[in-house]
Amino acid sequence: MRFHFTPVGSSWLNQIEIWFGIITRQSIRRGTFSSVKILTAQIRSYIAHWNTNATSFIWTATAGDILAKVCLVQANIKKLVDNNSK
Repeated sequence: MRFHFTPVGSSWLNQIEIWFGIITRQSIRRGTFSSVKILTAQIRSYIAHWNTNATSFIWTATAGDILAKVCLVQANIKKLVDNNSK
């Protein structure tokens, strides 16, 4: 068994980032808003619609998938550090 330190608040931060990505793609991007008031109204309208049809976020990555990506990133960082120290 392995224990991994997760900073306080990081799990909800990931969900917030996902939420902002969704609202940006589905409601804000490529929109034309002539004022902050109109943009705010669009965001509130989207949130109201989202809440009437709310579903849970489903995490699809396994712990093994995540650890494999961490190992890959660590290897790439090591290569960069090694190349920069030459």
